[in-house]
Amino acid sequence: MDDIKAIDIMNYPIQVKSIVDYDFNKYEEWAMMAKTTFKPFFPLGRFPNTPEELEQHKHLYGTSFYPFATVDEFIAAMDKDGYDRVCIAAVKMWSYRKSFSLIFDFTIDQVNEMVKQGNGRIIGVAGYNPFRIDESLTDIEKSVKEYGFKFVYAHPITFGLPFNDKKMYPLYGLCSSLKIPVSMQVGHSAEPLPSWVGSPMTVDEVVMDFPDLKINLSHTGFPWINEWIDLVWKHPNVYGDIAAYMPKNLDPEIIKFMTSGRGNSKVMWGSNGIGLTHGKHQLMEMDMKDKYKENILRNNALRFMGLDS
Repeated sequence: MDDIKAIDIMNYPIQVKSIVDYDFNKYEEWAMMAKTTFKPFFPLGRFPNTPEELEQHKHLYGTSFYPFATVDEFIAAMDKDGYDRVCIAAVKMWSYRKSFSLIFDFTIDQVNEMVKQGNGRIIGVAGYNPFRIDESLTDIEKSVKEYGFKFVYAHPITFGLPFNDKKMYPLYGLCSSLKIPVSMQVGHSAEPLPSWVGSPMTVDEVVMDFPDLKINLSHTGFPWINEWIDLVWKHPNVYGDIAAYMPKNLDPEIIKFMTSGRGNSKVMWGSNGIGLTHGKHQLMEMDMKDKYKENILRNNALRFMGLDS
């Protein structure tokens, strides 16, 4: 089939160096992850951070691996790899290794700068810090009403919180009233951060309390794959994405779910910042109906964000 103009449901402002000049190697969590769960991507045992190192290892990520110097360069990479739009999240992630600090602390203004320079190609996504609730809710409301952001991406597991924790409920209440979705990483933490809180089943209670709130369960829910499938399948407003995983390496149960009528209208593609190229190309090569490929790469994300009309 012809190429599909994809939508990346999960990416970060670190894509563009003029927006955020970020050094992963400064943080113990990322440094350890580069030696363990992400070792195939980082043969140096750390994140490549010089132009020479990035060029040397470019084949691992595809032609479109950050950091790009400018938003225009990033848009050019999107065009090259066939992306219509990319969602950029002002995500907050807590550090368990360094007291009272965040390893990701992007702002809505940084993301909005990308949105403004992207001329409609960048979709803004707010973040949430459950340890700074009032401040976060103010930012989220501003991001939606003034900047036009489309949803919130939260990362409660790095804060040691299950999804039904009381510190998360102000987020759900605000998003429900604003009629915007919430996306959250579920499953284990690839970094040395708590994983038990990532079990998707505590989302069940959230759905019961907020039945009209759209929720995306990001990152496949691994190792709780069957639980992830169950929630995405049975709840009309629950979606799931496969961000951070290369499609050819997905668990067979996930592949069966997303390539069938049970799950194909609910599963979305996200690069998680690991290059735009390989994941999309692998999806295009998978053995499934052309319409199913279009749903995963594009249509489901539009429906999740309410942009399908």
